[in-house]
Amino acid sequence: MPIVEANGLTLACELQGDPAASPIVLVMGLGMPLVAWPDAFVDGLVAAGFRVVSFDNRDCGHSEKLAQGSRPNLPLAIGRALLRMKVRAPYKLEDMARDVTGLLDALGIARAHVVGVSMGGMIAQVLAARYPERVTSITSIMASSGNPRVSLGKPAALRALLRRPDPRDFEAVIAHLIGLFGVIGSPGFAADPGLLRALCERTVRRGFYPAGMARQLLAILATGDRRRELARIHAPTLVIHGTQDPLLPVAAGRDTAAHIPGARLLEIEGMGHDLPPAMTPRIVDEITKHCRAAEA
Repeated sequence: MPIVEANGLTLACELQGDPAASPIVLVMGLGMPLVAWPDAFVDGLVAAGFRVVSFDNRDCGHSEKLAQGSRPNLPLAIGRALLRMKVRAPYKLEDMARDVTGLLDALGIARAHVVGVSMGGMIAQVLAARYPERVTSITSIMASSGNPRVSLGKPAALRALLRRPDPRDFEAVIAHLIGLFGVIGSPGFAADPGLLRALCERTVRRGFYPAGMARQLLAILATGDRRRELARIHAPTLVIHGTQDPLLPVAAGRDTAAHIPGARLLEIEGMGHDLPPAMTPRIVDEITKHCRAAEA
């Protein structure tokens, strides 16, 4: 698995598919490494004819971890963000977007389709707004515009997200992730216990890093409302959101699509804040059609 220098950091990445095929970069969400992408999702994009690039965000997985300072008060930071007050953070989403441009430079890729989930969707939005020459299209899945009026999840989902198991206890961390997906996952699609445990187990083996996750969450909160920036996006944009998302309500997806010129919104009935296996073929097909239309 390659380790590259990007934006002054070392990032771990993985490349799959024909090197001559159209590149598509996958940007994962809060605290989750590249192995959190379901195999069927990645394999589906490769089978559709893309060169798939996935990577660990900074402060996650095998990518570089930043120096650890004092533990942030995340509930306080969330409260300040909701009140539109300043939130201090070691970095913001624009820094993470520059990580992606640095990754593209390191891999010799001039332009790429970008697909992001949750925080990754927000990074994709910032990337398209600030570096339009690097983006062929974007797909923003279960993300938001940073508008606090529509971005507040259900209390139970927020509590589950902020819960911190002992990172040294392998089984406790797996149980935490399984429980988290039980709260934020898709009510309309029953999870396969075996698949879910396998996904959580390989995620934990890749490295569970609560301090990095906290800094990534601060980056989202400190970046704040990006609606004005979204208006600058001209790349073809597909917004996908579940109607039953308890962490980022479907209103957040609607708001995102409303502020990106020409964006197409796809709402998936019964989907929560995950990528349910039953919907993987449809989501891959929608992304494939979107990317091919952008190339045409």
